Amino acid sequence: MSRPPLPPFTLESATQKVRLAEDAWNTRNPAQVAQAYTPDSHWRNRSQFLQGRESIEAFLTLKWQRELDYRLIKELWAFRENRIAVRFAYEWHDDSGQWYRSYGNENWEFEDSGLMSRRIASINDAPIAAEARKYHWPHGRRPDDHPSLSDLGF
Repeated sequence: MSRPPLPPFTLESATQKVRLAEDAWNTRNPAQVAQAYTPDSHWRNRSQFLQGRESIEAFLTLKWQRELDYRLIKELWAFRENRIAVRFAYEWHDDSGQWYRSYGNENWEFEDSGLMSRRIASINDAPIAAEARKYHWPHGRRPDDHPSLSDLGF
């Protein structure tokens, strides 16, 4: 299975890879998102360590049951050969209605096939008032004309 764009990355292909990942995560479809990772992919997400697509899919299922109305923006930070670093921010609320903006960085490593074999994520959550939200697009892909993280000052 191949998942273009493939390494080694250029500025254009790394930027495209980041946007494709953002688009997939904004579907909030754990099975779809998990297909971007190798069958034995290694993750560190905050303090959790996962291995394999099945673990990733289970993790994402629980995540999106807890993080409601999730919307994400990712931005390329750096790239080289088969690695990409991104920064991101996403907004969500819990079942009590409290909104959060979660900020973080991810380091990605890819196989020649374009599947991600390693994901290391550091994330911090900040409670926000509903009025402070910046992400208001309908469920799914972020519109092309929506401001980026840099445009929003994040």
